[in-house]
Amino acid sequence: MPYFSRLTDIVTCNLTSILEEAEDKEAVLKEIIFEMTEGLAGAERSVRTASTNVSRLEVEIGEQRQQAEQWVQEAQNALTNGNEDQARSALERKHEVEDLIAGLEQQLAAAVSTRDHLKTILNALQARLADGRRRLRSIDSETEEVEVVASADAVPETPAVVEKKSKVDAELEALRKQMQAK
Repeated sequence: MPYFSRLTDIVTCNLTSILEEAEDKEAVLKEIIFEMTEGLAGAERSVRTASTNVSRLEVEIGEQRQQAEQWVQEAQNALTNGNEDQARSALERKHEVEDLIAGLEQQLAAAVSTRDHLKTILNALQARLADGRRRLRSIDSETEEVEVVASADAVPETPAVVEKKSKVDAELEALRKQMQAK
């Protein structure tokens, strides 16, 4: 029986309640950790896709801005050559491109918001997974089954996990320095 139907279920779940109702806490935790790991992989894919969308939109906006500048240049050249109709036409095209840019910028804002939201969900999932693994290690230490911990920790660390560990290490070092200064 799956415990989670959505990623938000993982973030909002109460592991304590789930474990209190479970007859075999270890088996339940293994299943939950497995589901969390799958959810985390999906969330990481979603963050990558959202980041790619943001990058794509940024590039397209840059290209359209260059296009708008080219239309201005063309209008200037037409005026220099005494062709006001051609200059007017070029400026109309520039305004069309600016309208397109405005729409793309709205899409970019939405894409950035989506990416940031997904990153927040990803961080929450990582925290929940870490909690589940800690609880499993606690059960393992009570039952002295070290093999389960090894399999639970066998999931490769993602760049986000490595980055989070680096932040923790830096914060730990800052706390040490702060304590030494006292």
